[in-house]
Amino acid sequence: MMNAESTQAMGAELELLMKAARRVAQNSYSPYSNFKVGAALLLSNGSIVTGTNVENVSYGLTFCAERSALVRAIAEFGPAIRIKAVAVANLNDAPSPPCGACRQMLAEFAEPDTPVVFPSINGPRTMTFSDLLPNCFDMKLK
Repeated sequence: MMNAESTQAMGAELELLMKAARRVAQNSYSPYSNFKVGAALLLSNGSIVTGTNVENVSYGLTFCAERSALVRAIAEFGPAIRIKAVAVANLNDAPSPPCGACRQMLAEFAEPDTPVVFPSINGPRTMTFSDLLPNCFDMKLK
């Protein structure tokens, strides 16, 4: 359980992550939907890694910002990474929680209490990973 000081520190970290996610969303390649999404991951080593969505004319090949950030984090730091916090933002001011595929991919590297902040109808919303993806598929390899 987090005390007031650690809760305040996490709030500041999530705010910093949201700014990073909005900044990287500007680099989105989204000529078909014009839905520009950015994601920022705070890793347990203190690094912040960002990613943005990359669309393709064949919509099924589109790559989400969250998975883009995850792949980049693994490429930079290796498969032993652990995610401390996740932020998702878009430049369209629309609700955009991580999709199911992104949730499952992130689950491989996030703890159940990892905070995830994303745009919702009523402004930014923060949920724990286990609330965002209850009963995720898990082979207990971690």
